Amino acid sequence: MPIWQCSANMQRGILLFLCVLNTSTVSGCELFGRFDMPSLFKEGDIMIGGIFPILFKQILSTSTFDKEPPKVQCEGFDLRIYRWTQAMIFAIEEINNDPALLPNISLGYRILNSCASPTNALRAALTLASGAEEAKATSHCPPAISALIAESGSSQSIAVAGILGPFHMPIISYFSTCACLSDRTKYPTFFRTIPSDYFQAKALAALVKHFGWQWIGAIQSDNDYGRNGILAFKEEVEKFGVCVAFVASVLRTYTRDEFLEVVEIIKQSSVKVILAFSVDGDFYPLMQEIVNHNITGIQWISCVAWITSSRTSTPEMYRSFGGTVGFVMQKMAIPKLKPFLTSINPYTDPNAPFVRDFWEIMVGCTPVLPGVHAVTDDTKKRCTGNETLMNSEDDFFNVTQLRVTYNVYKAVYAIAHALHQLVFCQPVGAQTVNPCLNLTDIQPKEVSKILQRVNFTNQFGDEVFFDENGDPPASYDVINWQLINGKVQHVTLGHLSFAANGDYKLSIEDEKIVWRTGKTVPTSVCSNVCPVGTRKAQIQGKPICCFDCVPCAADCTPCPKEYWSNDRKDECIPRTIEFLKYHEPMGIALTLVSLLGASLSLATMVVFINYRETPVIKASNFELSSLLLFSLFLCFLCPLTFLGRPTVWTCMLRHTAFGVTFALCISCVLGKTIVVVTAFKATFPGNKIAGKFGHAQQRIIICSCTLIQIVICILWLTLNPPYSHMLFTYSNKMIVLECNTGSQAAFYAVLGYIGILAIICLILAFMARKLPDNFNEAKLITFSMLIFCAVWITFVPAYISSPGKFTVAVEIFAILSSAFGLLICIFGPKCYIIFLKPEKNTKKHVMGKIIK
Repeated sequence: MPIWQCSANMQRGILLFLCVLNTSTVSGCELFGRFDMPSLFKEGDIMIGGIFPILFKQILSTSTFDKEPPKVQCEGFDLRIYRWTQAMIFAIEEINNDPALLPNISLGYRILNSCASPTNALRAALTLASGAEEAKATSHCPPAISALIAESGSSQSIAVAGILGPFHMPIISYFSTCACLSDRTKYPTFFRTIPSDYFQAKALAALVKHFGWQWIGAIQSDNDYGRNGILAFKEEVEKFGVCVAFVASVLRTYTRDEFLEVVEIIKQSSVKVILAFSVDGDFYPLMQEIVNHNITGIQWISCVAWITSSRTSTPEMYRSFGGTVGFVMQKMAIPKLKPFLTSINPYTDPNAPFVRDFWEIMVGCTPVLPGVHAVTDDTKKRCTGNETLMNSEDDFFNVTQLRVTYNVYKAVYAIAHALHQLVFCQPVGAQTVNPCLNLTDIQPKEVSKILQRVNFTNQFGDEVFFDENGDPPASYDVINWQLINGKVQHVTLGHLSFAANGDYKLSIEDEKIVWRTGKTVPTSVCSNVCPVGTRKAQIQGKPICCFDCVPCAADCTPCPKEYWSNDRKDECIPRTIEFLKYHEPMGIALTLVSLLGASLSLATMVVFINYRETPVIKASNFELSSLLLFSLFLCFLCPLTFLGRPTVWTCMLRHTAFGVTFALCISCVLGKTIVVVTAFKATFPGNKIAGKFGHAQQRIIICSCTLIQIVICILWLTLNPPYSHMLFTYSNKMIVLECNTGSQAAFYAVLGYIGILAIICLILAFMARKLPDNFNEAKLITFSMLIFCAVWITFVPAYISSPGKFTVAVEIFAILSSAFGLLICIFGPKCYIIFLKPEKNTKKHVMGKIIK
């Protein structure tokens, strides 16, 4: 169920709905529509609403959408929750009889059933907000509710608080623990008398840490309560190095096959400790399947939601769940509640809902009520009318260890104290009590404001207040399932309390705990502690709790990072330091190729100087060609700085030298390209357009483009320069010594700038590729730039994926490949004409197409 959010449009829509649902007429209240929900109702001067999952499962029905949907049907009467409703009624009756609290003012109530469904809880909330359906057409309108006590499930509370919160309706939950409900921006009027799961997750993690469990499983309710709870728990236990093997989901509406899938997960897992973060209604079907499959070797940890449930705490369940440990809220005894519970009788009010179901379970017969027609099974025993609950020993009447029931009780009293301060403008106990506000002027918004400031000590000495998030102070009892005299008892064996700063204090009587394994604390680890002479070796793809034990030295003292252990594990041997050396085969080959390229560049430059007066050389711009050859000479020498042992200075030199020389090289190519474009865009040679781009402009372009790269390199060296770095991760026997770029952004900025210049050259040359002459240099530049771009595009992934010294080899290969591409593509054809086709080295041939 998604978290409900209320927009301005939704608020207006609900206001319109409430206006239509409940309209005032001259004769009284007339309802145009209703959800027809049975309710426990008593009118008072001030009304309090209540929503409880008395029937805990909704019977799903399919709607045909051609008529009004049928009334919602629910099943599964829950005695425990029915006692919560009676505790609310009892508290209201007790307050009405208290002369000091709300004197001369009666509290009324209206309690609805939610079927443990967020959808039905929303129906109940809208019904309560719209007014009482019990009002007769001829009677006056009962007052609207001033506060609401709801709900048990977090998903239901999220729905109710999300829809009523924007209307400032104060809501106090007695059993919703989701930490998300503490968000005051989403739920500004939500309060609760049970601690948030933020504290419960910390408490459960502290319990796991206390007993040294490292490998556990988790089962969650497939709703907001379970998912948020397990998420918070995982965050806490991971701080202690605990691993969660699996997280399985359950929900009361799941099919049996889905529960069996969870059973198989438990069977196949190696965990011996499992946390169940679920409500009893969702977890109970899985418990039945676990008992049926006779799974008995698991130590269970419980959240507060199911560990004290009477439905789960049976001798039958104890076979598989005996020894369960978990946390519960503080318990309290309310002695006066027992006579109230034993006085419940279907004959007092035959039309009261839920009492008939209660009586059938408690007494074991069906009451025959006057004026009430009920279809009963002939096999069921009919009551004589003389049955009584006075001598019943059912746990329902045990009021000495109340936990959630006490939360409901505190919620009612918190609302009553807030109403008292609002109506009388002074706290309870003041000597003079005079109303300062008319009861008809009570607004839920004002109740919420005062409820935030409520602070009182009840008759049991318990201080009741809420923090800025609407949460009570957090404290828990540690309880243990023990079978005593044939019954499952919840034995308190410890306590955990939180301080204001979030620190906690956990105290447990370990020796008194009855475990699933007896008196021995169960262990739950993925891998056992490595014996002497071995060490941990992480298993790839497994959590950190799972490892292999591999042999090592006797004392298992790890070698320093620069050393590795020999096969006998009795000596630390220095690791081999790896880098690309001059004298190894790869280094020799790269050095020779680099020197070859530099030699060819110088030889070509000599040729150009000797033949500078020939038409081919003149047509290719002798000055730019010479500068380009010089830059290529430097580019071929760059790889030599990448060879040898990396040091701080060589690391800074290799990257900056590469960046500047290649920027100079591509700047020269860019200058030549612009010359070609401007020269041949005119109709005839010597046009004024070509004259506008002379030698001065060419030098400015080359210098400015190179200067930008120099500035980038200076910033790189100043802010975060490259440095030599040792890598220990490639091999246990080897250290890879490499140059760390220092700043990845600067490194890729240098590459990116060169790439931008190359792309500009490619575009301009491509535009001029069809210009009319026999010796169109634009075609040569286009082809050289295509090779250059192809080399450097493939360089990036190869550079990233290459290990160790091969990273350096890839970079050298890219430098040499791109430099040879420029040298051969641009200067190869010129040398070919000079040496092999001298008859074409004439002005007539060079300008042949234009003359023609």
